[in-house]
Amino acid sequence: MGWLGRDLNPRITDWAGRWVWLVGASSGIGRALAEALHRRGARVIVSARQAAALQDFARAHPGSLALPLDVTDADAVQQAAARVAEAAGGAPALVLFCAGHYKAQSATAFDLAEMQRHLAVNYQGALHLLDAVLPLLLSAGRGHLSLVGSVAGYRGLPMSLAYGPTKAALNNLAESLYLDLRPRGLGVSIVNPGFVETPLTAQNAFRMPALITPEQAAEAMLQGWAQGRFEMNFPRRFTRWVRLLRGLPDAWYFALVRRATGV
Repeated sequence: MGWLGRDLNPRITDWAGRWVWLVGASSGIGRALAEALHRRGARVIVSARQAAALQDFARAHPGSLALPLDVTDADAVQQAAARVAEAAGGAPALVLFCAGHYKAQSATAFDLAEMQRHLAVNYQGALHLLDAVLPLLLSAGRGHLSLVGSVAGYRGLPMSLAYGPTKAALNNLAESLYLDLRPRGLGVSIVNPGFVETPLTAQNAFRMPALITPEQAAEAMLQGWAQGRFEMNFPRRFTRWVRLLRGLPDAWYFALVRRATGV
């Protein structure tokens, strides 16, 4: 079934008693996934900058652990990984990077500080996490590493000058990680959502087609891991068409996007 994108990773269907570390879990997809995994019996460690939101989650979900963290601080990520290893007794079954920053930006209003902020959170934050957890996972010879990208990383889009390139980088990073780590017994996946109702997308002034809830996104991710997928993109009624755009000739792609967005 590998040609369908399934069984590229070990299937994860039983979460009971398994430790998971979700980085970027104070709201949106990360929070919904934390709740879904807790319902399935996982021992959930939630990290993000919003300490109060994490503590609220931990109080409402017995057995979970709140670990406030800023992914742009490499030393703090190392210290957090050490606490995760101590709590889990080694490598967790799943490490998810879901931290993200988004602000619409165009080249006609170029903002270097915003460009760098996107890079620091969305990509360098992932590198900080990899630096901290890869030794744990490689030593254990098991575990799953997952990165949350976006369909905005497939090809360039209007107003996505800062956000899209960081998500494209995560897609490429995940593919390289898979080639290096899968032979070592580790699972690797990339999650590319379409429009999900989160605090990040709430700032969009345009109509978002096929908008789904964070809870629906979480269920799609759990289904993807249960099927051993490398890439998860959803909702399929939207993302299947976006994926097809990657194969269009450049002239066709640019003309289609201009027509669809009015730019």
